[in-house]
Amino acid sequence: MKAMRDAWGEKLVELGSSNPRTVVLDGDLANSTKADMFARAHPDRFFQMGIAEQNLIGAAAGLASLGYVPWTSSFTVFFTHRAIDPIRMLVAQSHANVKIVGSYSGLLIGAVGKTHLDIQDLAIMRAMPDMTVLAPADNTELLAMMDWANEVEGPVYLRIVRDPVPDVVKPGYTFVPGAVHELRQGTDVVLVGTGPQTGRLLVVHDQLASAGVSAAVVHVPCLKPVDADGLRSLLAGHDLVVTAEEHTVYGGLGGLVAETLTTGGPAPRIERIGINDTWGESAPNDFMLDKYGLSAERISARVMSSLGVSEEPCVSA
Repeated sequence: MKAMRDAWGEKLVELGSSNPRTVVLDGDLANSTKADMFARAHPDRFFQMGIAEQNLIGAAAGLASLGYVPWTSSFTVFFTHRAIDPIRMLVAQSHANVKIVGSYSGLLIGAVGKTHLDIQDLAIMRAMPDMTVLAPADNTELLAMMDWANEVEGPVYLRIVRDPVPDVVKPGYTFVPGAVHELRQGTDVVLVGTGPQTGRLLVVHDQLASAGVSAAVVHVPCLKPVDADGLRSLLAGHDLVVTAEEHTVYGGLGGLVAETLTTGGPAPRIERIGINDTWGESAPNDFMLDKYGLSAERISARVMSSLGVSEEPCVSA
């Protein structure tokens, strides 16, 4: 499987070849984010801004005002924490045509260091007026989102991860902002995911099926805007809704689902799986997923417990 950061870098090169107004601004991390692919292919439209993310965003807004399509590249935490004021003032409030790409997002960069973990970004960017918020499940969805974002006018926040991820959506997928997708049907519980966590929920679906539990799986790739009626329709008729995300349980996917369901009337039981008001840590990926309850095995066990099913699910190899 190809790492998502490699897929993103290759697609940037393609966008730069098809649109001469596409430019990239990087925060001294191009060899990590793979924006260096664009630098080699289109050196005259690549700007190395150094470790100065606030200035990077300001320059991107300026380039957008001249008709360019700036893609900004850095680790997620440096955009959503260090550069949040210029994002708010110069990009969102002015509806600048800037594409903010938060790489190394979520929980699984423990090897990089605890300080680089960002598990609040979706909540921060969801609360930002005039900001589209995207979290692709796999590389196919990522590429479709990038095609869409390069053509649409306005701010876009795209959350991507470092490592390879399994295929989730079908070839030929077309991204539609706000759309939600039912990947599996089921009657006992509905599992709701975003980003690469959705791929783990497909494994959960199979584990639960081996124990006689029928689980639906719903994928939410666009956290803002979202088709609220479509989401309510896919979750309707289920007594138990379980959300799972590499993010704090506050303000991200779980918050979105709870807001959507409770706004529409009486809501089913909602369980939010994520990081429970704590910081991450420096540790291997499998350890992090298990500790924070996001591995397929931990989610399966929690769903079985919530449903009162005593049998252990069959764990896949």
